[in-house]
Amino acid sequence: MPRVTALYAALLALLFLALSFAVIRQRYRTRIAIGTGREPALERAARVHANFAEYAPFALLLMLLAELLGAAPWWLHAIGLALLVGRAVHAFGVSQREENLRFRQAGMALTFAVLALGAATAAWLSLTR
Repeated sequence: MPRVTALYAALLALLFLALSFAVIRQRYRTRIAIGTGREPALERAARVHANFAEYAPFALLLMLLAELLGAAPWWLHAIGLALLVGRAVHAFGVSQREENLRFRQAGMALTFAVLALGAATAAWLSLTR
């Protein structure tokens, strides 16, 4: 049973909901139902949400495959926590009107590391088990 991946999927789902509500809040504030109307705050909220949706599911899939192939729980917790922190840091950084690029870069670096490590773990375990 993939308990570790389930934990991080649940935590990331909560973050996804928070990002969804941020988009809804901006849509309500700007009265823009479709698209972004070139409204900077709505564009930022929508991109943060979309970026999360682009990266988190694939990273979770790699975690799930690694867990099903027998990856150590401590390892899965390490990459799961890195993914959670990376996505939160990225979302925080990009959400700021005066964006501090360091948050965005750190978030993406952690996310890319998780993707690379998750892929390597799943590939290794699939070849050696």
